Amino acid sequence: MPIPTTAAGGKTQQIRDDLDQSRRRGPLQQIQIPPCPELLAQLQQAMSHAEPDLNLVARIASSDVAMAATLLRTANSPLFKPVGLPCSTVGQAMTRLGLRESVAVMTGFLVRHAIPVNAPQLARFWERSTKRAVAMATIARELPGLSPDLAHSFGLFLHVGMPVLLQSVRGYGATMVEAGARIDRPFIATENANHRTDHAVVGALVIRAWNLPAPLMAGIRLHHDYAALGHGDIEPETHTLIAAGLIAEHLMRRHEGLPEDADWAGHHGDAMRWLHIGWDELALWEEAVNAQFDAA
Repeated sequence: MPIPTTAAGGKTQQIRDDLDQSRRRGPLQQIQIPPCPELLAQLQQAMSHAEPDLNLVARIASSDVAMAATLLRTANSPLFKPVGLPCSTVGQAMTRLGLRESVAVMTGFLVRHAIPVNAPQLARFWERSTKRAVAMATIARELPGLSPDLAHSFGLFLHVGMPVLLQSVRGYGATMVEAGARIDRPFIATENANHRTDHAVVGALVIRAWNLPAPLMAGIRLHHDYAALGHGDIEPETHTLIAAGLIAEHLMRRHEGLPEDADWAGHHGDAMRWLHIGWDELALWEEAVNAQFDAA
């Protein structure tokens, strides 16, 4: 689904319009989008205010026993260097974690349960998505102007189109195997050849349907369009998410001992130029990200 060039600042609206049109009359008609969890909608609403209501967030956290247990387990983990008695209530856990980290944990819990993944083609999907989200949030703290919350969500949702396609489209599992094996064209080219859409489009559709932030929708829709980094018709925040996402993925692969992938080999220079960083800064980011990975 190619996106026409528009005036600067209009790309996000163009993406939204294209998604809506394709949803009505195009290849996205067959895609079954899981409903946005009610608690996630409430959480997003609570966090949309300049001064979020902490009591409301705590009530949302306490309304699901499993989610509350996840908060407690996270707060008592070595990542947050607990001192003294372990947290035993949601309020204590939120105090130790802080509001933003608590919301990130809750969001991850709700999304994982809304879109379950049980396919061998996506082994460790949510584990790696959470790891990517941690890397993105860590990188965002080094980038003035990029919200760690938005960056975390970008890392978490980046490939969410894959499990949605797997559940909605016959033969998509075989397409994933084929796309991963081919070296003559990008992954999304095989997806489009076989299904007339791809995981970047479907991921953006999930964000659109769930009424999550527009920059998140645009960044996910364009996250394989690295050649467009720096083009004036794309909003700067979207460029920053895409560039930081490429770096987060690279740092994840290095931490896991995996080889450099084609996206990094072909486009790391564009990403680093957009973010105004050199190899020394990247090395410092890697130290910070690895510390988070190792603690987790």
